Amino acid sequence: MNEQDQDKVTYDKDSPIAVFDSGVGGISVLRALREEMPHEDFRYFGDSLHAPYGTKSTEEVRARVFELVKSFRADGAKAVVVACNTATSAAVRALRETYPDYTIVGIEPALKPAVLAGNEQTVIVMATPMTIRNEKFHVLMDQYVDQAHIIPLPCPGLMEFVEAGKTEGDELYSFVERLFSPFDKEKIDSVVLGCTHYPFVADTVRRVMGDRVKLFEGGPGTARETKRRLSVLNLLSGRERAGEITIENSLSEDKAELCRKLLGADT
Repeated sequence: MNEQDQDKVTYDKDSPIAVFDSGVGGISVLRALREEMPHEDFRYFGDSLHAPYGTKSTEEVRARVFELVKSFRADGAKAVVVACNTATSAAVRALRETYPDYTIVGIEPALKPAVLAGNEQTVIVMATPMTIRNEKFHVLMDQYVDQAHIIPLPCPGLMEFVEAGKTEGDELYSFVERLFSPFDKEKIDSVVLGCTHYPFVADTVRRVMGDRVKLFEGGPGTARETKRRLSVLNLLSGRERAGEITIENSLSEDKAELCRKLLGADT
């Protein structure tokens, strides 16, 4: 988008916040956003037609993310929350360079709170293969490598369970159990749910790993950061009514309905 196009974009306090993910997983971030900012309007877009992002090239993901953000800006969203670790890794830095005056908030695996939860933690970071390959993840991991034993765990195929609405059951349990089979569970202190889909299988992860293992997700931190940035810009809504949520999906209305079910609200 050139400067002339950018000048045409207008938004105010009552404009919605756009939230998007490669599919239904970003609903876990939307839940946190709604809790943090209950009076804001949100527009959620799940890109299930192009899922999964995590097995695509960085260039493919970046091109798709730019296409979506350009659309959200043109529609007047006052901010965009990239509720996908893979998309954040692939595109957020470039997005901020392209749109320096626009509020763009990404998400990253909640490694910091996991490391700080205790001394010399052993932390497993569950994530998509692309997130783990990306330089951004390694930069994050390098910040804490002297404070904890950090084990990246690529989980190809796990997000597809959530996309299919399978957030519990024997098949999922067996899949997660196989993911963790190489590890001595008694030596694992924390697990980072490093994809926004994974909080929806948290109960299964806890069943496999045991109650003593602490689970961490990035949604709440992303919600707080979004609120902070909008507050600095004086763009938080002053309304007293509850915010409205619009949910769309690039694949089907059935996927949008699954999003509403996962959100746990009548939207």
